Amino acid sequence: MSAIRLLVLGAVRQHGRAHGYQVRNDLEYWGAHEWSNAKPGSIYHALKQMAKQGLLLAHETAPSTAGGPPRTEYEVTERGTEEFFALLRSALTSYDPGVDVLSAGIGFIVELERQEAVALLRRRITAIEGWRASVTEHYTPSEGPEPLGHIGEIMNLWVHSADAGAAWTRGLIARVEAGAYTFAGEGEPFVGVLAEGQENPYATGTPDPGDLG
Repeated sequence: MSAIRLLVLGAVRQHGRAHGYQVRNDLEYWGAHEWSNAKPGSIYHALKQMAKQGLLLAHETAPSTAGGPPRTEYEVTERGTEEFFALLRSALTSYDPGVDVLSAGIGFIVELERQEAVALLRRRITAIEGWRASVTEHYTPSEGPEPLGHIGEIMNLWVHSADAGAAWTRGLIARVEAGAYTFAGEGEPFVGVLAEGQENPYATGTPDPGDLG
C-alpha cells in the first residue's frame, strides 16, 4: 500500500477541514517528505483523487488573496473515515520493508483504542516471524551469507531488518501496555498538526496561490 493516502486522510481528519497547503505543511512538519512519497505534487494529486472517489468532500471558499483561484478545503467523508481506519490497521499489521507505511501508521496509532493498537502490533510481529521463516528456508543466518556468495548479503540484510523490526515492535507494545500516550477514548489527544498561520520550521517551499486565503 502507498503511505500517501493514509497520511493525507489522517492530516485532513485531524484538522476537521483543511486546504492543501495545511496538509502539505503538516506532513513536512512530521518529516514525511523525507521518509515517504509525500511531496507537494503527490499531496495535491491525492487530495483531488480522493475527492473524486468520495473519500473527501471538497469545499470552495473565498478567492485567494494572492490572486489565484478560489481556495479548496477538504473534509473526510464517512467513506473516507472507513478507508482511513482500514489503511491504518493494514499499516500496523503488515510486514512491509518500506518504512513509509509503518511510519504513517504509527503517526496515527493513537486514533485507535489502546487494546486494539496492541492487538494489531502483535499481529505485525506474527507477520514478521512468518516472513522471516519463509526467508530462512533458503538462508541459514547462523552460517552467515558466504555460502550464497555476495547475494547472501541481501538475505542477511533482510533477516537483520526483520529481527530489528520485531524487537522495536515488542518495545512499542511494552510502552503502550505500560500506559504511554493518550489513545482514543482516554482524554485529550496529542495535537500533532499546525494551527492556521503557525510557522513550520521544516517547510520546504511556498504554498500554491490557490491554497492561500
